[in-house]
Parts: sequence; structure tokens; C-alpha cells
Amino acid sequence: MTVTSVEVEPAVSLRGDLAVPGDKSITHRALLLGAIADGESSLAGLGVSEDTLATARAVEVLGARVELHGDRASMGGVGLRGLRVPDGPIDCGNAGTLMRLLPGILAGQEGRFELRGDESLSSRPLDRVAEPLSLMGAHVETTEGHAPLVVEGRGSLEPIRYELPVASAQVKSCVLLAGLYASHGRTEVIEPAPTRDHTERMLESAGAKVRRKPTSAAVWPAERLAPLALEIPGDFSSAAPFLVAATLLPASQLRLHGVGVNPTRTGLLTVLERMGARVAVFNRRPAGGEPVADLEVAHADLVATTVGVKEVPTLVDELPLFALLAGMAHGESVVRGAAELRVKESDRIESVKNVLRPLGIRIETTHDGFRVRGIPSRPKGGGVVDAAGDHRIAMLAAVAGLVSREGVRIEGAESVAVSFPDFFAMLESIAVR
Repeated sequence: MTVTSVEVEPAVSLRGDLAVPGDKSITHRALLLGAIADGESSLAGLGVSEDTLATARAVEVLGARVELHGDRASMGGVGLRGLRVPDGPIDCGNAGTLMRLLPGILAGQEGRFELRGDESLSSRPLDRVAEPLSLMGAHVETTEGHAPLVVEGRGSLEPIRYELPVASAQVKSCVLLAGLYASHGRTEVIEPAPTRDHTERMLESAGAKVRRKPTSAAVWPAERLAPLALEIPGDFSSAAPFLVAATLLPASQLRLHGVGVNPTRTGLLTVLERMGARVAVFNRRPAGGEPVADLEVAHADLVATTVGVKEVPTLVDELPLFALLAGMAHGESVVRGAAELRVKESDRIESVKNVLRPLGIRIETTHDGFRVRGIPSRPKGGGVVDAAGDHRIAMLAAVAGLVSREGVRIEGAESVAVSFPDFFAMLESIAVR
């Protein structure tokens, strides 16, 4: 990948209408379940990015058929137990969702599978999926807790009741997917706090027996999964940078169409409301088992707030953007219980500080979050910031440049392609200067 530098100039406001790409988390899951469904699945509104293309390639080498046409895909599934052992390792690229969910499916196949990732992905912890899969009877090896990861499927697993040590939708999903291959009985995951429930919703739509509760989810063994016919909603995490920028820029008036508003994902909306933001959610409707709506946002003056451990899973991807909101709000804002940010594509707690402090935001980090003392005016900006190889940090830097007085230059801006290849072009299309 060519390293790119992008200049982001200050904007007066954001105005217009946008439709963001399809939800990345749902796209990963749709491709994985489509691969093990019986028959032809049809997917529309895919979030096409480097991460999701890695998942498409992975299921292809495992024997499923994937035909991509823009943001649409037709898939030929091989059945719940029909995946084949590929000739070599499965390349997960930078896709953490793929690396953590796929082992749950492979544990129920016959054979030995090896998963590898790029340098960034190989630094992220994998014992959290190896442990429950081992308890279910799969043979799982990590490399000192990291990738490469090897799964030797046994064809049939034992059901477990597993309490997550850390709230994680990826680990929960891995265990639930493995539960489809249990020899009998219920596989249940207990959560310390609610996390995104896309896997449970999609398994239900594919005919699996699923039970959902506020802090637990359970699945029963399945003989087959029905093929999917899904319209994937817009990714709330891709909409978030625009929501934040329009909130912070005077005279902004922005509409975002067809955005997924699953309540396990939209903690940022709750936090924005507490801070005094002006975001209207309207035209609610269902799509593929997920709630969807249009969002309208206008500029507002903000007040500080605190985000605690129970709320973190609902906006974990948006916490970097929250730091910027806090930097321009009245008062001191605090994030606690977000140690998970330290094991993302970068150490996001330190990366956020490294982006915002040079721009004039008064931020202090802690072991599990940060404190921000807000000043209700545009930060100075100027200078160069490093995206640290992290797509969320690159998008944070872009929004910070847009709302600053002097703009920024972002090194490593190409990292946005992991989740949102058209991000910079879309941002420019609505910026008024």
C-alpha cells in the first residue's frame, strides 16, 4: 500500500445529504454465514473495504462461491459443515472481525486451518477466542497469544456456558458460531455489558434457534442455515465522523440516509444528546433484521459528560471522536473502562492524545481512558499528525482538521481504506469553505 499524505483544510460548515457505505460488522457476518448456508444468498449494500474483501477472499479459499458486483454479492454456500481445508494459510489482512469470528466456524469443521494477519492484526490478543473454543473441545494454538492461529476442527463440539472476561461482540460471536456445531444442548455467553448483537439477529434470520437477553445470548445446535437475502444498512461508525463534524461546525445542516441504528451500536447518539447536540432520528424502518433510520444533524453548543464502563461497548469505535467533541465542549469530560482501546489497530488511547494535543485539545490519558478539559472554540490546528496505521485515527484527524482554525496534514491517510475507502472524497463533497 502506498503511504499517502492528505491535507484537510478548515471548513465553514457541512451541508447536504449523504448515504454512507454498508455496515462493516454486518458485512463480515453476512459473508461468513452466506458461506455456510445451504444454497444461494443475495447481499445488497455491502460495506466494501479492505477488511471485508479479506473476508470474501477467506470464504472463497474455504470453498464458498462469492461473486461481487459493486456493493452487491451473490454467494453459493457449502453448508454448515462443508468448508474445505485450503492449500495454505488463510490471510485475514487487518480484519480483526474475521480473525476472531472465523475460528468459531472452523472449530466445527474437519481438518487443520491456519489464520494469519498483517503486522497490526498480529499484535492483537487472540487467547480470548482460543480459551472458549478449547473448552468446547477444539484444538486451538496461538503464537504467544497472537496470530498466526491454528484451529483443528473436530466436527462436533461440547456446549458451554461462558462468561466473557471483557465485553466483546467478536468473542461472543465466535462462541455462538461454534455453538451451532455442538453435539447437544445450549451454548450460552454471559456479557459484563451489552455488546452489538448483529450475529444473533443474523443467525435468527438464517433459521437458527437463538435466545437473546440484555446481557446474555444463547444458541442451539443446527443442522443447516437458510440462505440470506439481506439489505445491509449504512454503517453507523462511518456516519459518526460526519455527525461529529456537523455538530461542531456552525451553520451546518446535514442529512444521513439509511443508517443502521441498532441500539447496541448507537451509544454516540445517547452521549450527543446528553451533551446538547441537535440530532434528529426519523423515518425508522427495518432492513434485514436490523433497525434503520435517517439522521439529521445541525450545529450545537456542547456541555461535558462522562462515559463509563457500561456504556463503552455501545460506542467503542466512536470514543476517539468523542474526545474531539469533549475538547470543544464546556467543562471536563471523562472516559473510564475503555482499556480495550489499547489493543485496537493502534493503542487508541495514546493515538488520540497524539493527534489532539498538538492541535490544542487539552487531553490527559489514563490506563483505561482519558480526561478532556474542553474549550468551546475551534482548536488551533496546524502541523502534521500520524494516523498510526489506524483507520479510526485517520478519520478523527480529518474531522479535527476540518473543525480547526488552521487545518492539518495527515500522514498515513491511506489507512481509511480498511473500512471506508471513499471517506475523504465524501467529506469534501459536503464541506463548505
